[in-house]
Amino acid sequence: MSPDLLNFLLTIGRVFSPLYSLMMRLRASLYAKGIIVSERLSLPVVSIGNLTMGGTGKTPVVMYVVRLLGKQYRPAVISRGYGGRGAKAINVVSDERTLLLGPETAGDEPVLLAQSLSGVPVITGAKRVETGRYVETNTSADLIVMDDGFQHLALARDLNLVLFSGDELLGSGWVFPGGVLREPFSALARADAFVVTGISSRNRRNVLEFKERLQREFPAKPLFEIPYTVKSFTSFNTEPGSCSVSQLQNKKLFTFCGIAKPESFFFMLREAGLQIGGTKAFADHHPFTANDLSDLCMEAQRAGCEGLLTTEKDFVKVKGLPVSMPVWVAPLIVTASIEFDQFVLDKVKAAK
Repeated sequence: MSPDLLNFLLTIGRVFSPLYSLMMRLRASLYAKGIIVSERLSLPVVSIGNLTMGGTGKTPVVMYVVRLLGKQYRPAVISRGYGGRGAKAINVVSDERTLLLGPETAGDEPVLLAQSLSGVPVITGAKRVETGRYVETNTSADLIVMDDGFQHLALARDLNLVLFSGDELLGSGWVFPGGVLREPFSALARADAFVVTGISSRNRRNVLEFKERLQREFPAKPLFEIPYTVKSFTSFNTEPGSCSVSQLQNKKLFTFCGIAKPESFFFMLREAGLQIGGTKAFADHHPFTANDLSDLCMEAQRAGCEGLLTTEKDFVKVKGLPVSMPVWVAPLIVTASIEFDQFVLDKVKAAK
């Protein structure tokens, strides 16, 4: 969908935004008053979610938090599994030993989490209460990390982290279908802390103003910055292993991805000093095919590029497809502060 068409649809959708916003306020109020009850599991639950619709760099932060907690606990991850065709109430993407499902069934993000988090069960399903119960009774986990759980009020949580993209923040400020907000701004009162990701030279001023607003509206809630960078690249169809940024800077590369905010990814690569000879953005969660890779190789060759470069999330769907050019993968490295780490650990310790 072109940006112009998207903006047109969002403008039309603003007529309905107040109604949707009212419905979300009413729903949250019913839970807050106990008229609809949130179920509490026997295990502590950490929720990592968004107020906006995708594109906040959530998956790398989920990985970071799971690894942080894994130093003291045995975490499991539960997720909706968006983009996957798994129709069961419980889809075991990975147990504590083996990857069991592919991205077609489980979705790209759960498979990436399962591949990256060795020994961590990853379970998907539409109802997070049911997936949480499965973790309780069928794994050795003593802690649950709920991916994209801010709006999933049916499951009580002990820590509620809300992420924002430095590039988008609140977007236009309109609630769906007139904008990218899933709920009105006031829903942030439910959060325990805020995290801004993807901060760069092009958005820092807007991020500073946004942080000041959050601190005015919610002065008791901590606010953290979690940058992500690219420090190395992995090749899967040339010589195995990884290479540094400097080792790829002399190659002209064609970059593609199917993520919510592709321009953020492209900008980050250019800031790292890579020669980007061309870019191609697909829809978020795009199911890549052999024809896609063939077309990308032809575009890259026409642009004089020596290879393709993509994200970890897209790589789980590209791996195994025939491709006539070298393909590199850019893992995002997350670096959080000591204060963030301690805040998360203290909250989980209190819940235990």
